[in-house]
Amino acid sequence: MQDAVNKPPHYNQGSIECIDYLKDNLGDGFQHYLDGNIKKYLHRWRYKNAPIEDLRKARWYLDRLIQEVNENG
Repeated sequence: MQDAVNKPPHYNQGSIECIDYLKDNLGDGFQHYLDGNIKKYLHRWRYKNAPIEDLRKARWYLDRLIQEVNENG
């Protein structure tokens, strides 16, 4: 069964996962990227046919932001 929240197949093409590429490419801006995605998913969950999925995505990005702040300040 595919996991559209934690490991979406469309983000795992090639040899590097998209989120890892973004972290490398954005540098110090990566935390802002994560913050923006949290806000996006929290804003739109009420208006979609899959609200739980969007809330889980917001949580995924929040967990990743917590990890990044914990590791890098």
